Amino acid sequence: MVDIAARVWNHKWKIDPIVRSLIDTDFYKLLMCQSVFRNQRNTRVQFSLINRSSDIRLAELIDEGELREQLDHIRSLSLTRGESTWLRGNTFYGKRQMFRPDFMEWFEQLRLPDYQLEKRDGQYELTFEGRWPEVMLWEIPALSVLMELRSRAVLKDMGRFELQVLYARGMTKLWEKIERLRQVDGLRIADFGTRRRHSFLWQDWCVQAMTEGLGDDFVGTSNCLIAKNRDLEAIGTNAHELPMVYAALAEDDSALRQSPYKVLADWQEEHDGNLRIILPDTYGTEGFLQHAPDWLAGWTGIRIDSGDPAAGAETAINWWKSRGEEPTQKMVIFSDGLDVDKIETLHRQFAGRVRPSFGWGTLLTNDFRGLTPGDALSPFSLVCKAVAADGHPTVKLSDNPNKAMGPEAEIERYKRVFDIGQQHAMDVVV
Repeated sequence: MVDIAARVWNHKWKIDPIVRSLIDTDFYKLLMCQSVFRNQRNTRVQFSLINRSSDIRLAELIDEGELREQLDHIRSLSLTRGESTWLRGNTFYGKRQMFRPDFMEWFEQLRLPDYQLEKRDGQYELTFEGRWPEVMLWEIPALSVLMELRSRAVLKDMGRFELQVLYARGMTKLWEKIERLRQVDGLRIADFGTRRRHSFLWQDWCVQAMTEGLGDDFVGTSNCLIAKNRDLEAIGTNAHELPMVYAALAEDDSALRQSPYKVLADWQEEHDGNLRIILPDTYGTEGFLQHAPDWLAGWTGIRIDSGDPAAGAETAINWWKSRGEEPTQKMVIFSDGLDVDKIETLHRQFAGRVRPSFGWGTLLTNDFRGLTPGDALSPFSLVCKAVAADGHPTVKLSDNPNKAMGPEAEIERYKRVFDIGQQHAMDVVV
């Protein structure tokens, strides 16, 4: 097992890059990339870094030269033969050859496009612009680099023994969570922590701990490289990016109203089974379900990623019942701001009523709260989102207005088109 503290002590080694593979990314990005490659490959999209935790002044913590060095290294990466073989030949969600030959031929030749980086008011403005299938693959590695460089900045002045104690406490903290989760009968949980992890090595350790501690209750990881290296299931479906870009491309209000369903119609042509998971909250869950076509009710389940998770699950249960579906056969994936208390509570509330599942993110792979002076390693909310498509701004409303993004005038238009009523603002945990 890697001595993480010793590696951190030597973290300025040039041979220790933060992102070491193009598949050091979330599985859903590759699934979505194939769908985009098939349906929208010539759409031009711009992605931008958004730091929701503005009190974390990244440009004052992270050296610009070091950031550029890490980003430039990512641009030098390409698929290795072993990685290509794994993607082409492995079974994902019970299906062989999930990735089509034409997509794989394109992916094997891919180098990520250039980036634009500026400093403004203590923050980095990092943007990526180009053809959608190419620039979308910057999201996860860009976040991983910023998150880990922030960790390195906090840790750089710690001594060797101080680092050993810090990681021992972090390991103990996670193992105590795992011991509690062992008591949850019928638990189904996966690692969703790549985008805001403390570091790659720490995520890898967390996944190994979950594998040993929870056995079959730990169903896999969203990180493709770790899934490959640890012989685990790669977990993931789709994300808000798809409906946001499809909506931005809509020609009028009528097309805008139908765009979230067009996304899933395209998705349905490629995927079945447990990959048919609805993510309804981009423009409000209640309105999405109310106007959804009947064929969506037959999908496997739903992911709850904003708002009150219990209320979201109850809304889904009532919707399935209204469409003649049996909720006990449906999967509900909770994935927003989870930690052990919330996982235990939601499982007790919904086990037996649906098939509850949990995508555990930041507070699995980056929970050093209370372990450093001034809580300097406390996780923060950093995202990298599609902000424009073919020159049109993107919008996300969410079930939590504190997660909304886009120009104010467009947000108001989307609220009108999607008939968004009163929303309850909630703190964005991570």
